[in-house]
Amino acid sequence: MSRFTSIPFFLVHVLAVAGAVLLPFKWWYPVLALGLYYLRMFGVTAGYHRYFAHRSFKTGRVFQFLLAFLAETSAQKGVLWWSGHHRDHHRTSDTPEDIHSPVQHGFWWSHVGWFLSSRYDETPEHRIRDFAKYPELRFLTRYFLLPPALLGVGLYLAGGLPVLAWGFGISTVALWHGTFTINSLSHVFGKRRYATTDDSRNNWLLAIVTMGEGWHNNHHHFAAAARQGFYWWEIDATYYILRALAAVGLVWDLRQPSAKVLAEGRVEVVKVPTRGVSLAA
Repeated sequence: MSRFTSIPFFLVHVLAVAGAVLLPFKWWYPVLALGLYYLRMFGVTAGYHRYFAHRSFKTGRVFQFLLAFLAETSAQKGVLWWSGHHRDHHRTSDTPEDIHSPVQHGFWWSHVGWFLSSRYDETPEHRIRDFAKYPELRFLTRYFLLPPALLGVGLYLAGGLPVLAWGFGISTVALWHGTFTINSLSHVFGKRRYATTDDSRNNWLLAIVTMGEGWHNNHHHFAAAARQGFYWWEIDATYYILRALAAVGLVWDLRQPSAKVLAEGRVEVVKVPTRGVSLAA
């Protein structure tokens, strides 16, 4: 494990526990935590994932920077680091080379071990050259602790330690583990609509937790789509917000699953047995 990564990671967990147990409580603290959870989850799902990793829509350079900044307030490292490694995941999904496959490496490694490992500290810029050409994105990737630090300082100045503990500590811990479930659980639990070459699955509960990312088998079948809930009954809050942003001109050219992909998905759900996953690995 990298001490540079793991020590702050565990300290934020301590801050979250202290906020929940030891500090004075007000009714709006959980509301603040939940609001900042979903705001920053949107940064992760729309920014890190759908825009930077998959280019599933277009936007201008200023809003591109704002998306990257918002995503990095999640304290999930730099925008080029996150998106570059995610592109590698799709290239090697559920093979031995996949750095966070629960099928290959076990639950705990896929959930958080790989994220804390010094083995993957370097940004794979060769995978993300299209965005690495922007100096502001390289700056954010190099100083990836700056956005979450500014958020933390702002919350402390606004309301002291309780607001910091709930708005940053509890919210960030929930955000980490909510995001990480897509690596650790959505390749294990759920239904398979498409016969992809990996074990990706659709899980409605994870879709609620992650604003649409739980439709993971859909995504692995057609990764370029801005929407991951392909049908009206598949809730995809990230896509709904992107549609609203498109309506006011902040984003455009939202890529859609093709008619062929949608038709294939209506035929049957592919039933594939889950491969063994070790919880101890």
